[in-house]
Amino acid sequence: MNIAKQIESAWFKRFSLISVLLLPLTLLFWLLSSVNRMLFKVGLKRAYKSPVPVIVVGNISVGGNGKTPMVIYLANLLKEQGKHVGIISRGYGARPASTPFAVKADTSTHEGGDEPVLLAKRTGCPVYIGGDRKASIEKMMSEHSIDVIISDDGLQHYALARDIELCIVDAKRQYGNRLLMPSGPLREGTWRLQSVDLVVFNGLTNGQASYVLEATGLHGVADEQPINPPFPSGCALSAIGNPKRFYDSLSAYGVNLDDERHFRDHHHFEPQDIPSGVTYMTEKDAVKCRSFAHEQCYYLRVDAIPNALLKQQLNTILKDKGVL
Repeated sequence: MNIAKQIESAWFKRFSLISVLLLPLTLLFWLLSSVNRMLFKVGLKRAYKSPVPVIVVGNISVGGNGKTPMVIYLANLLKEQGKHVGIISRGYGARPASTPFAVKADTSTHEGGDEPVLLAKRTGCPVYIGGDRKASIEKMMSEHSIDVIISDDGLQHYALARDIELCIVDAKRQYGNRLLMPSGPLREGTWRLQSVDLVVFNGLTNGQASYVLEATGLHGVADEQPINPPFPSGCALSAIGNPKRFYDSLSAYGVNLDDERHFRDHHHFEPQDIPSGVTYMTEKDAVKCRSFAHEQCYYLRVDAIPNALLKQQLNTILKDKGVL
């Protein structure tokens, strides 16, 4: 196990020597992030205000919270209400020639990043990436008629003013050891949950606004054709923050796994990374492999299925904030 995996494993233990040794760096992280928030609070730094409402879908912890399916659900919900939706993202791991960069469904993940390409594919919305959110919004608005913008991530990007904040929390892993990075998985302390508009749990919870990720089909990576049961056994291949959720979803869908191969989140797959036999992957990973995947590569499509409380609270917030 390499050092990065050892650190991540320590985040979800009650006590770990690694977390203790990293506390000086955590203190530095806390100091820098606190100063940054204070500069915006007192007005020494100013946030950009978009001409249309901005909804931030983010989290307070790193990796694998199931944020992308919620962005897809929200974008499609707003479209059903007649809204013209735009999506912005930092585009982690993307290498476009310049930014802001418009991501299409057929954009390579090398240029557009895995999550932005998936968002463009699943929503049909304009998707723009770049570290400068203001520039992304201005370019999008100059090229499209937009009523509302969803920011994929960016809860801690205080340079962008927002009208609604949704914080996604993994119902199983939640906040780990509750320490800030790098001693723990948190970007901000759990106190931040008191200021967001809605905390949304990914997974089954009692009495909380939540959604579950429901498998809705297996498709060929190269040809997008659906396959029907019985499904052949094979290897699960992933490069996501929480691979266990993916493995469990495959098993629940009726797939028997012979092997599991996991790479770091946002890993750029090469042809040699893919096993020669039956291979199952997430849709996010599949968009990175579609140009070289063999005919026995399949991806599991999942959709966010909200509970009644999430539907009700989200509808109320969207109306109260003037989005609907």
